[in-house]
Amino acid sequence: MYEAMDKSYVMQTYPRNYVNFKKGENATLFDENGKDYIDFTSGIGVVSVGHGNLRLAHALFDQASNLIHTSNLFLIEPQAKLAKRMCELSGYDMAVFFANSGAEANEGAIKLARKYGLQAFPKKRFKVLTLEHSFHGRTITTVKATGQTSFHKEAFAPYPEGFSFHEQIRALIDAIDEETVAVMIELVQGEGGVQPLDKAAVQELAAFLKERQLLLIIDEVQTGVFRSGEFLASQLYDITPDIITLAKGLAGGVPIGAIMTTHKTLFEVGDHGSTFGGNFLSTRAGLEVLDILESYKQSGLLDEAFLFFEAQLRRIAQAYPQYFEKELGLGLMRGLRCKGEETLPHLIKSAFEAGVLVLRSGRNTLRFLPPLTISKEEIQEGFRRLENAIATLS
Repeated sequence: MYEAMDKSYVMQTYPRNYVNFKKGENATLFDENGKDYIDFTSGIGVVSVGHGNLRLAHALFDQASNLIHTSNLFLIEPQAKLAKRMCELSGYDMAVFFANSGAEANEGAIKLARKYGLQAFPKKRFKVLTLEHSFHGRTITTVKATGQTSFHKEAFAPYPEGFSFHEQIRALIDAIDEETVAVMIELVQGEGGVQPLDKAAVQELAAFLKERQLLLIIDEVQTGVFRSGEFLASQLYDITPDIITLAKGLAGGVPIGAIMTTHKTLFEVGDHGSTFGGNFLSTRAGLEVLDILESYKQSGLLDEAFLFFEAQLRRIAQAYPQYFEKELGLGLMRGLRCKGEETLPHLIKSAFEAGVLVLRSGRNTLRFLPPLTISKEEIQEGFRRLENAIATLS
């Protein structure tokens, strides 16, 4: 019934798998027939503190019982608290603008960079360079910033000018010209194969840009909010970006996006805005999520989950060399590089039938983005089911 309803009334922009989930408990989902699934996707990196988290649910109920929204024309207490908390966790001297998604955050980052390009140089600089295989959003501008030509469909042209993508950091540095204002990169490309960038190369890029007073924008939509092990992956790379974008796991499933920047007063009244961004509900959720995850990190449980998950991935890669080249990624943003593009779609389908949810990244990488609070028991069960799915490949 609901499949037909969906196909009749919802625009078909996703290749849906028609399972009707009714309940979740941490990293386990249950469909309408009571079948359980180990969730190694967390809603594409969103459900950071797990499904059915009672602390988050109680915080949302408490907030919704009082205020959900008033608009940014007025003080929003949890917004101010969340911005302060994010800056403190980052260790950077920054200010925050709140939006509703990663794409919105990246749009805002590009606007911020272009205003900087007007104010900081005698002749305006406006170009933003990105890396091949990157992904920065689905709006017209962020699609153009995305380093994958498959997203640059003629149907949506013409695209804004001032964007180009390059194969590697060295080529990106070489492409910087007198019109370039910023470079935007993901430290681990979520849609581009779950491949962490080389730390030394990133540090070289950061130093090169700083010397020339150009901006470094780090898209942490997927890597942020403890997904890498620290609040920001930028902290692991020992860099200080000029602009950082966040979304996904920041509010545990409530839509939110954020721009953090060292250029705290560059945006003036009227330069940017959002009706829903940073409202009472989303920022109250963000505060609770950060409370939960900071405690989880301090307890050592987060690092234990990282090591246990990584060990399971390595075991799978070593046990099935006929199907996998290697395991890769960092924290709980992981991948298995498959041998041959035909393996991946079959494995994802078989895994679903075996009761474990996994994702695709790029042409040939099996991607894992489980809730950060996933238990060892759920990890073990998920990989047991994945091995059942692998058995079908032969």
